[in-house]
Amino acid sequence: MNIDWSLLIMAIGLAFVFEGIPYFLFAERMPKWLLTFATQPPKFLRFVGLTAIILGLLTISFGRSLNF
Repeated sequence: MNIDWSLLIMAIGLAFVFEGIPYFLFAERMPKWLLTFATQPPKFLRFVGLTAIILGLLTISFGRSLNF
């Protein structure tokens, strides 16, 4: 298996960008949102995580299917 390290590093960087956007745009609201998430049951958090994984995989699949 041959790993494209530059692509992996770019993907990690893009993940950091997307993770940082809500904190930058909604800095005043983020503590409240984080407290709300902290009080949710684990089942709900797993559902949110699984939904994010599925959306991410669908986005990757869609992006790979585009022919530019």
